[in-house]
Amino acid sequence: MTPEEFSAAFDRIRHQLRLVMVGQLELIDHVLIALLAGGHVLLEGVPGLGKTLLVKTLGEALDLRFSRIQFTPDLMPADILGTNVVMQDPSGRRYFEFQRGPVFTQLLLADEVNRATPKTQSALLEAMQERAVTVAGTTYELDAPFFVLATQNPIEMEGTYPLPEAQLDRFLLKLTVEFPSAPDLVEIIDRTTVTALPHARAVATAPQVQQMQQLARAVEVASHVKGYVARLIRATHSGAPGAASMATRYVRYGSSPRGAQALILAAKVRALISGRANVAFSDLAALALPALRHRIILNFEGEADGIAPDAIIHNALEETPQLEGATT
Repeated sequence: MTPEEFSAAFDRIRHQLRLVMVGQLELIDHVLIALLAGGHVLLEGVPGLGKTLLVKTLGEALDLRFSRIQFTPDLMPADILGTNVVMQDPSGRRYFEFQRGPVFTQLLLADEVNRATPKTQSALLEAMQERAVTVAGTTYELDAPFFVLATQNPIEMEGTYPLPEAQLDRFLLKLTVEFPSAPDLVEIIDRTTVTALPHARAVATAPQVQQMQQLARAVEVASHVKGYVARLIRATHSGAPGAASMATRYVRYGSSPRGAQALILAAKVRALISGRANVAFSDLAALALPALRHRIILNFEGEADGIAPDAIIHNALEETPQLEGATT
């Protein structure tokens, strides 16, 4: 597969999503970028903005299996992973048989993931990281591609268990779902209050998605681009040489090395979308916010002043020179 073929395949998938989804153009692109980079997405937005529809439509366009888990405080790890059940054969002999849980799918919507207990959250995040599930000492591989889109509600804080920073770090991108504009609301009404609802048709398959993921990892990254990413990540740390001014004042912990990995992987996919086989600085600038915003931990002053992690990243982008030794 060439970069041109990759870009054409991406356009076909994106077109099918846009036939069903109204607006949210950047959100659609970033979700596809995360999928093709082999990562997972954390979505933050109020209810009713089409998060479930997005994942379901993605499954239709890619001909992948789709599951949805509604996270609640009483949800147990076995409800996600599955459990061993006692069975009986015709002769009366009893034995254990593993009953697979909803995590055994290819596209998984983890709805309101911060409403479950930390123990249940960790069960899902282990499956995300290892692409496998271990129950009673036996490991079961998950089918590829495996993509998790988890959602959390920013306005309903009662009864939630916020994801710890180490678990947030497992998500490749954190995306915010914006409320639709007035014209988009009218279009949503037109599409969803009629007899025939729009549906996507399959334009790719699981092997094609895996091929696109492999091609994305093969994209070249120049040494000066990798050096810039390293300086940008260090600029989010308050005590590091070259730290951005806002990071020095407001940040307790900056981005982890996973932030650099996420930024590079996402930028590789964006380069291929543009028909290029190399990562440019513009790719990094376009993806810095979703790749890093959930990896910035503010100190007390930053929280008290209401500083957003996005502002820290913007400041780091402004103050980090693209070439080592240059001035901004």
